[in-house]
Amino acid sequence: MITLPSIITLTEAAQQLAGNVVVWCTASVVERLRALVPWPVQTEAPSLDGAGWLLVVGGGSLIDQAKVLRAQHPSVKLAALPTLWGSGAEASPIAVLNQDGKKLIRMGPEMLPDVIVSHLEFAKTLPAELIKHACGDAWSHALEGFLSPLGTDETRADLAGVMKRMLQQPIGYADAWFELSALACAGQSKASVGLVHGIAHTLEGVIGWGHAKLCSLFLLPVMSFNQTRSPKWPFLAEHGLDDAIVLNVLRLLFEPAAYVEALPELKEPWMKVLRDPCSRTNSALVRPADIEFFEVFQSSPVTP
Repeated sequence: MITLPSIITLTEAAQQLAGNVVVWCTASVVERLRALVPWPVQTEAPSLDGAGWLLVVGGGSLIDQAKVLRAQHPSVKLAALPTLWGSGAEASPIAVLNQDGKKLIRMGPEMLPDVIVSHLEFAKTLPAELIKHACGDAWSHALEGFLSPLGTDETRADLAGVMKRMLQQPIGYADAWFELSALACAGQSKASVGLVHGIAHTLEGVIGWGHAKLCSLFLLPVMSFNQTRSPKWPFLAEHGLDDAIVLNVLRLLFEPAAYVEALPELKEPWMKVLRDPCSRTNSALVRPADIEFFEVFQSSPVTP
C-alpha cells in the first residue's frame, strides 16, 4: 500500500505548527504566502539553528533542497507545500540535487517530509503549459515505477490503481492531481524510474528546459519504445489498464515541434543517457543503436 505523510491545509498549518517555524519559499509566491502565515518568510536558504519546523513552499527542486538541509538537523521537522504537482517531492524519501552539472541523488527516511501542506490556490494561476507538463511528470513517475524491473507485484497493483484514477483527470488543472502526483511518486520511490528520467536528467543541462517539460515530452516516445521491447509491458493489461488508452493520453502530452527541436540535442550525449542510473533500470534494455528508434519516431494522431 502506498502511504503518504499526513496532509493538512495551510490554514491548519498556521494553527498547528509549534515552536520556531522557519519558512523557505520560492520567490514567485512569497508575497501571497506572507499574507497567509504568521511567520517570517524568506527566499534564501535559511539557518535552522533553534528551529522546530521548516516549512518549504515551492516546486520539487526547492523541496528537495529543503529535505537535504533538514537532514543536517534531525531535531527539525519538515513540512512541504508544493505549489504545483508533478515532482511529488513532498511524498518521496528521495532528493535529487543539481551539482556541477550532474544529478546527485540522496535517499533515506530522513528525506521524507513529516507533513504535506496543501494550498491549491497557488497552482490555479499558473500557465496552462506548466500545468500540462506537471501532468506529464506525474504520469512519468506512475508508468516508469509500474514498469520498473525493480517493482513488486504490490507496487504494480498500487500504481495501477493510481493510474486508473489519473485516467479520469484532464490534462489540465484538477484538484485531484496533487494527491495523485504524490501517490505516483511515493509508489515510484519503491521501484525506480527509467529512460524518460535518464533523458530528462541529461538534457536539462544541455537544452535548458525544465525537468517536467522533458519528462512530458519524451514519455510517449519512450513508452512506445517499451511497448515493442519490454517484457513488462503486458503487466498493464494484467492490471486492467488498456495500453491504447494510456498511449492516447501520452499523445495529448506530446509536442511534435518541441520534439523536433530537442532530438538533435539528444544524439551527442546519448551514451551519457545510457549511463544514467535511471536509464539502467528502464523496463527494456536500451542499447547505443536504439537512438535510431527515437530519430525516426513519429506520433500517431490522438483518437477521440
